[in-house]
Amino acid sequence: MLHTRLVRRRLPSVLYVLAALALAACGPTPTTPTSSAPFSQTDQRLGTGADAVPGRTLTTHYTGWLYDGTKPDQKGLQFETSVGSTPLTFTLGAGQVITGLEQGMAGMKAGGARRIIIPSSLAYGAVRSGPIPAFATIIFEVDLLTVQ
Repeated sequence: MLHTRLVRRRLPSVLYVLAALALAACGPTPTTPTSSAPFSQTDQRLGTGADAVPGRTLTTHYTGWLYDGTKPDQKGLQFETSVGSTPLTFTLGAGQVITGLEQGMAGMKAGGARRIIIPSSLAYGAVRSGPIPAFATIIFEVDLLTVQ
């Protein structure tokens, strides 16, 4: 009887510990691929035109990919591009595009090209957006055509 009471008291604790260990084992390890990365921006070509500052209207060609840490260029599935069609035009700082794209394009000059890695917290977060799953890190390569 005493043994049964001890088992009943400790069973929830044991189950909690086992669940915690199981969850910890599901996290990334040095040998498992990652699908997330911190925000970064890398100029591929410096522009010489007007500065991209809040309130200015930017026209850009862009291509977006899901981030894939297992690829040499980290580019997974391409989910969208404006190349070969109509460029994107938006006002910087007006909230018309995702936060990471606004932050990543600020300070560019017209004629420049930049690679921007955007974590989900600066992209779509917990919401799925078309082919972009929830909590996805994404990559944009942008070519800033004009700043007005």
